[in-house]
Amino acid sequence: MTTEESTDTRGVRLSAGDVELTVAPDSGCRVGSLRIGGTELLRQGPKFGSFPMVPWCGRVEHGQFRNGGRSHQLPVNAPPHAIHGTGRDTAWRTVSADSATAAFTYDLADPWPYRGRVTQTFQLTPDSLTTTMSVETEDESFPAQAGWHPWFLRNLPGDSAGTAVEISFQPDWQEERGENHLPTGRRIEPRPGPWDDCFGMSQGVDVTLTWPGRLELKVASRTEWVVVYDEQAEAVCVEPQSGPPNGLNTLPRLVTPIDPLEIAMTWSWRRLG
Repeated sequence: MTTEESTDTRGVRLSAGDVELTVAPDSGCRVGSLRIGGTELLRQGPKFGSFPMVPWCGRVEHGQFRNGGRSHQLPVNAPPHAIHGTGRDTAWRTVSADSATAAFTYDLADPWPYRGRVTQTFQLTPDSLTTTMSVETEDESFPAQAGWHPWFLRNLPGDSAGTAVEISFQPDWQEERGENHLPTGRRIEPRPGPWDDCFGMSQGVDVTLTWPGRLELKVASRTEWVVVYDEQAEAVCVEPQSGPPNGLNTLPRLVTPIDPLEIAMTWSWRRLG
């Protein structure tokens, strides 16, 4: 299947070997399903799967940010903050798709105050999924972020023993979280979970999820920021992103006509037992 600038309400299905991936462009271009050997890895539902965070990641304090001398107000959708960008709530266009690869795009618009284009691609193999995202502008420069928010099932279907996933990673630091749920700006020694916290990995994100006896999945990205969230019973989240929460204010990354924001993430897996 190959399409040109269309919208697919049924979802775009990719496959490689016994691995099946479904992307839902009309639902924020999220991965709605990832099945390996028939086993679903992602929490199901319209708010879950794995969604892109763009043009910002995590929370923006009070929904406010500045670009030079201009101040902007975003919708406060997680009071008192704005959270996770606009891309997850937008219908994307399917640019191209075949059996194992696909590309999607959408144009930035209100409530984001700047014009630009976001592109997301997927490449599936029998043992990996590589996803890329870019934010471009042909007009004004603006700060932006990009990343992903996957909801991995804590317990895989068919696990009668109730064995929960194990999270393994070695961050260089943890961003201290304030009472307002935002980083304070202090880097501290990593603390044990449960987490809803941002960590720094200076050599790139490298986090391993293990469902004992079933599957090992590695989340990797060249970016150095990752949020780990494991406070829900149903799922755990490992979120590579181009900057920390509230980064539009504390660590702005400027997108310019000659310097787009680009980020990539790879999930790779192997079967156990």
